[in-house]
Amino acid sequence: MEWKKCISSDLYRAKVTAKRAFDGDIVFMEDLREVKLSPFFYSSLKLPLFIHLLFIRLAWYFNHKSQNQTKTEVIQKINKVIDQVMICNEDTLVVGHGGIMMFMRKELLRRGFSGPNFGSRPENGKLYIFERSQRK
Repeated sequence: MEWKKCISSDLYRAKVTAKRAFDGDIVFMEDLREVKLSPFFYSSLKLPLFIHLLFIRLAWYFNHKSQNQTKTEVIQKINKVIDQVMICNEDTLVVGHGGIMMFMRKELLRRGFSGPNFGSRPENGKLYIFERSQRK
């Protein structure tokens, strides 16, 4: 596929990927940054990593005050990015992070696009193509 535009997270890993995948000007956006999660609570008690991560994800999912960004704020950012892509109406490569991609996929499907399901998490460096469904 020949991309007309490219937008990318402004974090280093995404910048490197975008520069390798696209030969033109790239728009780097803070709105595509991965979701930064904060500890749900601080304790000297050592918890297994999976429990610690579970608490953090639950706190974020339920918009707990311990988190810097709420789920609602992340979804608003994603909608802003998708709106910009749809306004230009060109084939656009979007380089983002796994958590953001999961929410972006859900929003694209809601807006009438079709694309692959990547299960519980997208693979690093894999291209997922979403296309606007054709109405008959």
